[in-house]
This record gives sequence, structure tokens and C-alpha cells, in this order.
Amino acid sequence: MELKFKVSAHISKPVAEVFEAIVDPATLSRYFTTGGAQGRLATGATVTWDFADFPGAFPVEVIEVVDNQKIVLRWEANEGVPERDAPVVDAGYFTTVEMAFEPLDNDSRTLVTITESGWHETEKGLAASYGNCMGWSQMLAALKVWIEHGINMREQMYK
Repeated sequence: MELKFKVSAHISKPVAEVFEAIVDPATLSRYFTTGGAQGRLATGATVTWDFADFPGAFPVEVIEVVDNQKIVLRWEANEGVPERDAPVVDAGYFTTVEMAFEPLDNDSRTLVTITESGWHETEKGLAASYGNCMGWSQMLAALKVWIEHGINMREQMYK
């Protein structure tokens, strides 16, 4: 059995606009990475993301980017739920995140699908996968609200 999940959302904007809102660190920082993002998502890059709920910037390896079609990321698994202001507990292995972008309705809407896989098949791995599933679901909701209405729904959500 492989620990893996898939979440998706329909965003009422063209695929190029939705894709850019994820690969551009300034835009990503406005609605998702509550502590900021550094570096544009491009094949071969390593960027940093920081979240208020998991303080401290951490590296994200960009495995592949195909404009307006897909993004593949790799980052270290986190199997611990830190106490407030405690450091994230890395598990010593990596998971893979794949984002797919599908234009719909003559490119007036975009279906974004995010899959993450690679956790160890343990209780901690399962719990970590649930946490990331929640996080990616929130990311898609935050993206939708930001890009469609200009509202940062994660502002002061975690602190």
C-alpha cells in the first residue's frame, strides 16, 4: 500500500493566471506561504517556503515545471506536529507533490489537482499525510479566494 492522496479544485480563471499565481513567489506569499516564499518555481531550482503555523523557512526542490500544465516538487517529510513556535520535526525522507492544471470551458476556468505521495507506511507517516492533505486543501481554497476575489483567507489564521 502506498500512502498517497489527491485533492482538486475548480478555479474560475484561465490556466495561465492560475499557474502564475503558484510559481510566482510574491503572489504565493500573498495567499499561501504565510511567512513568505523565496524563489520562482522553475525546473531544477530549490526555493524556500515559510508558514506561520510551521515557523522557519524550509527548502522545496523543484523537480519539473511545464508551463501551464504541471509542477512537481520534492520536500522533506514532516512526521511531527510541533508545539507552537517549536521547530518542525523532519522525518529524514522526502515526499513528492505533483500539481496538474487543466483548462476548462474554453480556458475560462482551471481544474487544479494536487497529489502527494511517498510517506512511510507507519502511524506517523499516515498522520503526516493527513496533515499535508489538509494543508493542500487549504492551499487550493486560499488560491481560489485570492485569485477570484483578492481576499487572503489565511491572514491571521495561524497566529
